[in-house]
Amino acid sequence: MQVEHHELQREFPELIDVMQVLRSSDSDFSQMFDEYHSLTSQVEHLEEEDIPGDDFTFEVMKKKRVKLKDKMYQMLVEHKNSN
Repeated sequence: MQVEHHELQREFPELIDVMQVLRSSDSDFSQMFDEYHSLTSQVEHLEEEDIPGDDFTFEVMKKKRVKLKDKMYQMLVEHKNSN
């Protein structure tokens, strides 16, 4: 199965420098970043291995990942615009 990868560095290449700054200076951002990447790894593993499972749980994981990404994007843009 073809799996689309969702690393934040691929999603927001223009914000890589800001990501690095926030990861080292903002514990909330760093925690969200780690959680996002953990969820991404889990989702991609399930997709790659085509592991049967609970569709509801899978969708909850994907929705949580999107919410994290949206919140982090907002933080990244705010930080970039404030400097």
